[in-house]
Amino acid sequence: MSSHSLSRKKAKTLYFSRTELSTILSTYAARVASSDWRDYALDHIDNCAIFSIFKHAHEQPLFIIEKQRIKGSEKPIFILKDRKKTLYRTRKLPELTSYLHRLPRLIRA
Repeated sequence: MSSHSLSRKKAKTLYFSRTELSTILSTYAARVASSDWRDYALDHIDNCAIFSIFKHAHEQPLFIIEKQRIKGSEKPIFILKDRKKTLYRTRKLPELTSYLHRLPRLIRA
């Protein structure tokens, strides 16, 4: 098999667009300002871009936003997960960040 046919079979890396990243970071910044979150990480795996949100850098992420390329579809899907399960799925990122804004917060005395 030639290297050309191998490169065609390899999936193109999926990234968040500048607009998508701006939308996510805007939501993230609001929760950092209220001391709910402290750190984030960006990752990329086959057909998936990942934005992980942390309370503390040395812990597991509180939330993960995934942008996945679904086979046979032009539009990606955005998925919000917590440590245990999928919380929200949509093709429109603003819907996901709106849902994230509505999630309960810790109340400090």
